[in-house]
Amino acid sequence: MLDILVTYWPQFLVGMYPHGPLGGLALTLILAVLGLVLSLPLALLIALARVSPFKILSVPAAALVSVVRGMPLLMLIFWAYFVVPKITGGTISGFTTLVCALVVYESAYLSEVIRSGIEAIPPGQVEACRSLGGGYFTTLRKVVLPQALLNVLPSMTSQFISTVKETSLGYVISVNELTFAANQVNNMVLTQPLQVFGILAITYFLVCFTLSRSLHWLDARVRSARAMA
Repeated sequence: MLDILVTYWPQFLVGMYPHGPLGGLALTLILAVLGLVLSLPLALLIALARVSPFKILSVPAAALVSVVRGMPLLMLIFWAYFVVPKITGGTISGFTTLVCALVVYESAYLSEVIRSGIEAIPPGQVEACRSLGGGYFTTLRKVVLPQALLNVLPSMTSQFISTVKETSLGYVISVNELTFAANQVNNMVLTQPLQVFGILAITYFLVCFTLSRSLHWLDARVRSARAMA
């Protein structure tokens, strides 16, 4: 296992870069960050629609979340792979396909996380703001959302870690992320699949464990600063 890691570590980390496209662990992290960052605004809008008193907003939002959460991510990837080119009228890369699927998938899950944070705010705070003359959107912006987003920060960070692992499904459409890079190494080594995929499993564990501890530390710092304010 050590010999494989020493020989092929660049491919695990960055794929064929700089002599080819970026891949490996670097592309996995880029996909995860893009999936979370691009889905967060959509998730916020869906969550606000879900808690809206207007059924014209809440019912379609609830239906969208139910449909997406009821589908495997792999199915969304296949849909994006075949549907997005028809919508755009041209071919798109596997990278773009996977990002589109991740954004749709994460938006549904993050919207439920944000919705739970919004609904956990004590009604008295909302009533107090409204009694002082604050409108619906002012109450959301100044009272509800700041607290709700902070309260669900641990859940959102956990979703980011899950996204890192979900990027491995890009393998089925030949996105050169970490799992695809490991399979390329396995095709070159041929006789040591256990060692190659053992390295892959250890890499995912180390990345996710490091992110988990780092985000836990960040959450503790934010809450400590909030308590002192």
